[in-house]
This record gives sequence, structure tokens and C-alpha cells, in this order.
Amino acid sequence: MSAFGRLVRPAILSAGRSERMRTAVERLLVTRSVVRRFVAGEALTDALNAVDLLRDSGRMVSVDYLGENVADAGGATATVEAYLRLLDALAHRGEAEGGAVRQVEVSVKLSALGQALPRDGDKIALENLHAICERAHRTGVWVTVDAEDHTTTDSTLSVVTDLRTEFGWLGVAVQAYLRRSLGDCEQFARAGGARIRLCKGAYDEPAAVAYRDRDEVTDSYLRCLRVLMAGDGYPMIASHDPAVIAAVPRLAAETGRGADGFEYQMLYGVRDAEQRRLAGAGEPVRVYVPFGTQWYGYLMRRLAERPANLAFFLRALLGG
Repeated sequence: MSAFGRLVRPAILSAGRSERMRTAVERLLVTRSVVRRFVAGEALTDALNAVDLLRDSGRMVSVDYLGENVADAGGATATVEAYLRLLDALAHRGEAEGGAVRQVEVSVKLSALGQALPRDGDKIALENLHAICERAHRTGVWVTVDAEDHTTTDSTLSVVTDLRTEFGWLGVAVQAYLRRSLGDCEQFARAGGARIRLCKGAYDEPAAVAYRDRDEVTDSYLRCLRVLMAGDGYPMIASHDPAVIAAVPRLAAETGRGADGFEYQMLYGVRDAEQRRLAGAGEPVRVYVPFGTQWYGYLMRRLAERPANLAFFLRALLGG
């Protein structure tokens, strides 16, 4: 494992959980320029403007209203209301549409919907997600549930499995660095049409439950991807790794998947030239577009993912 993965990444992720660090970073004026690299903005209009630009370039979008680990039912309700406004705005602007592959989706974290509440958290999150899915169904938008730390995985997959009986298009993210994920992918590959966003994982997980070496994570990703591509669902290949992207055409050919049978997903502000290259070649590319005021935790996870992201932040701090 590199020094970045062994020392720097855990330190950044630890800072992402610190309220003291959050306050300090948010006070830095230079932080705003860095945030705009990875976050569309704080207002709904910022997100909609980003959607316009990406759709004009031939890319699909997944819009995420930032927030997680709400501490009370009122906060969860506020998150639901924000998503309903987002869905209505997408429908009003003509961004929402039907078809076999929806061009627009929203992404949501269950901890933002009440999953972490001490009483009936799972039930509250399920009910809140149901309200979002109902509105999404009416407006022609997909919904995908984001993955969070490993302690939430069983709850998240259970909620999604329950709601897929009514909303078969409901997607969920699976993190390839978790040791359990190959088994989860095998189950979803048999679950008739399941949409799975396969990502590497962005949390600081213990070695008992997650691969921590970069090469091991990549190997696990490719094993999981092979299972999903050979299955009955719709794989969403959420990776910027050239090794993963290079493997996709071969796997698609082996499994007989056309361009409507899978998609690439990449993050807003990360490898934009590669996103454009793939889209220009007629490949299905969806960009994950976060917005909102609760950007600190998301920013820290982006800085911890790649040395290049951290270098960008440090250059901004130094005025370079």
C-alpha cells in the first residue's frame, strides 16, 4: 500500500468526521474554489445549471442533495422535502423522461432520511424513501441509494430490497472494497433487472471487513463487475480507474451487453476529459452531481480518494 493510502487517506477521512476541522475548513475563503470543483453549488438553481451543461454535452446525470447522518426526524423530513422540490424542478424543466434508460436520476443517502435515528430509524428511512420514489415514478426519474459505512450495509440493502417490489427500477450502490460485496453482487445479479452502482468505496473501513490495499480493491471490483455484467441486472460502473474502464468493453462483448445494458458513472469535477471522450464515442456516461450546503464530508472523501485531488486543494491553499 502506498504512503498516501496508508497514512494520508485515513488522516483526511478522520478530519472529515471532526466538527472542529469542519468549522476551520468552512471559514477558509479558498475552500470555496475547491468546493466548486467537486460540488455544483449550494442552491437548487446551481444543480439545475450543472444538469443543463452536462445534458448538452451528451451525458446523463445523477443529482445528490448533500447531507447525511441527520440527528432528528425533522431533519429527515426536510431532506425529503428538498428531494421533492428537486424532482419537481427536473420534471418542470423537461429533464425527467421515461424510456428504458432514464437520463436523469437522483441519489440519496438513507442516513439523511433518518436511518441513524435511535428509534425506528430503518422504518423512518424506508417511509421517507418511499415518498421520494413515488414522486420520482410520477416524474420519470430514477432513484439510486448511496452506500455509506459498512455498519449500514445490511439495513440499506434490506430497505432497497423491500421497495424494489414496488419500484423495480430502484438502484443501490455496492462498495467493492467490502469483503462481502462479491456475495451481494451475486444475489443482485439474479434479482431481475436490479440496478447496481458498483463503486470502490470511500470510507475508512477496518481490514476485517474491507480490502485496504489498492490492488486488492481493484481486483475485487473486477470480480464483482464480471458477476454483474453476466447477470440479469443493469450494472452502473462507477469508477475513474483506467484499468476498470479498459476492462468494460471486453466484459460487454463477452456477456453480449449493448450500450443500453450498462453505463459508466463518474463524479462531477473528476476526469472530465475522460467523461467527454467516452460520451463522444457513444458510450453511456452518467455524472454524479452533488449540491447543497452540507458539502464538507463529501469534499473530504473526494480529497482522500486520489493524490491528484489533494494536490489540487493544496495548490489552491498556496495560491498556485
